[in-house]
Amino acid sequence: MHPIAFELGPLRVTWYGILVVCGFMAGLWTASRRARRNGFASETILDMGPWLMVGTIAGARAWYCIAYWDDLIKDAAYYHNSPALEVFMVQHAGLVFYGGLIGASLTCILYCWWKKLALWKVADALAPSIALGSAFGRIGCLMNGCCYGKPCVSAWAVKYLSIRFPMYHDSFPWPVHPVQIYDSLLNLALYGFLAWCYRRKKFDGQVFAIYLMCYAATRSFVEVFRGDYTPEHLFHGWLTPAQLTSIVGVIIGCVLLWTLPRGGRDGGNGEGEASQTVPAGVHGNA
Repeated sequence: MHPIAFELGPLRVTWYGILVVCGFMAGLWTASRRARRNGFASETILDMGPWLMVGTIAGARAWYCIAYWDDLIKDAAYYHNSPALEVFMVQHAGLVFYGGLIGASLTCILYCWWKKLALWKVADALAPSIALGSAFGRIGCLMNGCCYGKPCVSAWAVKYLSIRFPMYHDSFPWPVHPVQIYDSLLNLALYGFLAWCYRRKKFDGQVFAIYLMCYAATRSFVEVFRGDYTPEHLFHGWLTPAQLTSIVGVIIGCVLLWTLPRGGRDGGNGEGEASQTVPAGVHGNA
């Protein structure tokens, strides 16, 4: 485990931060190329990028503060901050993926409304890249030592990998499941599957709906191997917060798959940048 990449005077740059930024950049780049297949300019996605980043971080932090308030109080005491100040200390960790997804989704809705873009066309272009960004982010979790797994005696346990958790880590001295790698590989496979679906979709919003359902399934599977939850975090002693949220994700995905083909309208009027057509024969390869 190597959380610190390098230091510039008092500034510490973490591997988690670097990999999250890499995930954002890779996601935006692939989504911008994919957007051209759906008939709108790549710049539409790139211009939305900074807003999505802010919405993602704000949502991820807000979800953590709501769901793990007791942990935030402990963080505040450890860093000698007031709870009100600790809410904004994102560098102390405490980001929840599903909160980030909700924050990014709300940001996308508002941005599409503001720019008069077709919401479900944009959502489909972004959906595969969310999985790609998550693949980067989970490797950042491994480097940071968070989201670790349950004890494991398999040859691929973290103890036997080149990256090991140190003595002060909560899992020490047990070898544990490399759940961050499980999640990263599943997200990478999901990215490939969604990119394949994108080229064959039948209606706008289909790829995003499939993402919600597939990510819920893969995340629920990975959660079985997580070892960083305390008993008070589990619903009825076995269901994790992410698994509970995944149930909602499956329901929303099913509703979208059922209603969008029958709605007759997209999430926007298709005007503005999203209505810019791409010349015949010019498509992205993402």
